[in-house]
Amino acid sequence: MGLAEEKLKVRCYSGRTYAERPVSFLWAGTDYEIQEIEKAWLEAGQRHFQVRTANNQRFHLWYDETQAEWSLVPQD
Repeated sequence: MGLAEEKLKVRCYSGRTYAERPVSFLWAGTDYEIQEIEKAWLEAGQRHFQVRTANNQRFHLWYDETQAEWSLVPQD
């Protein structure tokens, strides 16, 4: 499970469907602007994104469509 308990809030672009791609997120009191989506993929009921932020940190973000919530895991 991700670190959703850290009060993750994701701002995303939503065209045809919700959560087409994340734009920025607020996590643990810090705002992160997404500089690049390095990889995006779908799994059953989930949209996954490997992202790099403006300050060069990497995160795995995903949106669970069944729970209607975002989760994340910081990457090395």
